[in-house]
Amino acid sequence: MIKTFVTYPLQFILFVLFQVLILNNIQLGGTVNPYLYILFILWLPIELNKALVMGIAFVLGISIDVFTDTMGMHASACVFLAFARPYVLNILAPRDGYELNVPPTAGGLGWFWFLRYAIIGIFLHHFFLFFVEVFRFSEFFDTLGRVLASSIFSLVLIVLAQVFSSNAEDRR
Repeated sequence: MIKTFVTYPLQFILFVLFQVLILNNIQLGGTVNPYLYILFILWLPIELNKALVMGIAFVLGISIDVFTDTMGMHASACVFLAFARPYVLNILAPRDGYELNVPPTAGGLGWFWFLRYAIIGIFLHHFFLFFVEVFRFSEFFDTLGRVLASSIFSLVLIVLAQVFSSNAEDRR
């Protein structure tokens, strides 16, 4: 339990700093933006209260907004992801349901489950974020292309982060 009170705030700070200081400076062709910080929302415990997850997601998103001057776009996309998360978890639930205290990671629920979970979560976040940014449907296909390209790049980063965190847990 004490590990949780140390681990999650430290991860939160590291995700925000890594996103703001490194990843926000990477733009491929001016259209592809990697967003690794949403992994923090995806990694939150399954049994965590939905309102608490949405509150944490808001604080995470607004932290990114403060550093990037995006006026709540990341906060709204994170809250949308946190809102959709229980429905995604319900769709992907194993036949017997989730075991208590099993983290929603590749190590906890398997790579196949995690990849489906991550792909859906990343796409929902990016779709909401990029369409709120553009705020019109006249450029629907251009924006959808940005969503897909950024989702693929973000998925690669999230899989790498998952591999590195799994290796770190295995060494302990």
